[in-house]
Amino acid sequence: MDMIVTPTGKLQGEIQALSSKNYTTRYLLVAALAEGTSTIRYPAHSEDSDAIRRCIRDLGALIEEDDEKIVITGFGRHPFPAKQLNVGNAGAVLRFLMSIASFLPEVTFVNTYPQSLGKRPHDDLIVALQSMGVEVEHHNGRLPITIRGGNPRGGKIQVSGSVSSQFLSSLLFLAPLLDEDSEIEVLNDLKSKVVIGQTLEVMRQAGIVVEASDDLMHYKVPGRQKYLAQTYTVQGDYPGSAAILAAAAVTDSDVTVHRLLEDSKQGERAVVDVLRSMNVNLTHENGIVHVQGNGKLVAGEFDGDEFTDGVLAMVAAAVFAEGTSRFYNVENLRYKECDRITDYLNELRKAGANVEEKRDEIIVHGRPEGLEGGVEIDAHYDHRVIMALTIAGLRSKQPIRIKEAHHVAKSYPNFFDHLASLGAQVEWVK
Repeated sequence: MDMIVTPTGKLQGEIQALSSKNYTTRYLLVAALAEGTSTIRYPAHSEDSDAIRRCIRDLGALIEEDDEKIVITGFGRHPFPAKQLNVGNAGAVLRFLMSIASFLPEVTFVNTYPQSLGKRPHDDLIVALQSMGVEVEHHNGRLPITIRGGNPRGGKIQVSGSVSSQFLSSLLFLAPLLDEDSEIEVLNDLKSKVVIGQTLEVMRQAGIVVEASDDLMHYKVPGRQKYLAQTYTVQGDYPGSAAILAAAAVTDSDVTVHRLLEDSKQGERAVVDVLRSMNVNLTHENGIVHVQGNGKLVAGEFDGDEFTDGVLAMVAAAVFAEGTSRFYNVENLRYKECDRITDYLNELRKAGANVEEKRDEIIVHGRPEGLEGGVEIDAHYDHRVIMALTIAGLRSKQPIRIKEAHHVAKSYPNFFDHLASLGAQVEWVK
């Protein structure tokens, strides 16, 4: 379905932040890798979390759930020998489970989103798994991918971190279950280091011993460990909330978002500081962010690798700032559900934004007077692009129509419900 976003001058109200997609995915994984029963409180409900639920169930996990919790009995290092797994459009789920699938004699990850996840490369993880004695059949590093494993070896493991940190997270989740101790070395650069902090936090909560260097480029992981069955509570999600906060920043607003912890290891927590530096009036205390926006922002320069999944929303805010903003160190945005630099900026231009790109930068020449709008734009099946383009529509002179906006459900199914509850004029159309 498409979404019509009509210019909205004022937003007001309170919402509870959705639960973190990243933490939910990781807790579901470590619960499945435990031999025993774990409870996950306040899990995220999204297409990504649905994908990992479906896949770990196919691999033998027993799952019971209600509105507030999921109870999982795991399979440890002995997953059921499923022949086929469907991760939908969830790249992190695919990459995490590719390593776990190396315990199986043969399993194929199918390609159900050829125009999105089907285009994303996974070569760096494939090379690492092959070095561990796992046979991988693939199509130029892309789906469909068949894993033939059974007895992956530990020892010295190398993986590139220049495209995605998810490859490293995948190997970190696997390494404690191997018979041998492992040393993992990250080659080249490591993108989204803050997300590795989340992986390490969850592993340690699950009782795993892992030693990480200060620069997060070297790891020592003893083998023959067991994930412990635990109770986990999922915190609020900063990446999704970034779009709500940006929407409040560019309008006349009085908006409060609950369940956003100040000491969270989510890198996107930095969007609060980004908005402050853009002269947005906000406070952040006791897990509550309160924005009193007047739509008057100032430009700035920001290292986007510190808040990867919040960059697009902050770019949308910068579209209406006074001056020129620069978001640098963002090349890894090109390897997401779509090219989140070229594809996103092309759509912003259709609405009237003055934006330009470099290989690893987004440059925004602000238009405080607002955009023209009055166009139909393509979000490329990408949930982050959908949310960011919605922000642009709130300050356009004419409504914009976002095609296939229902794909926002990948991470934030009730995004438009939350916006509407705050007063945004949004309407589904077929």
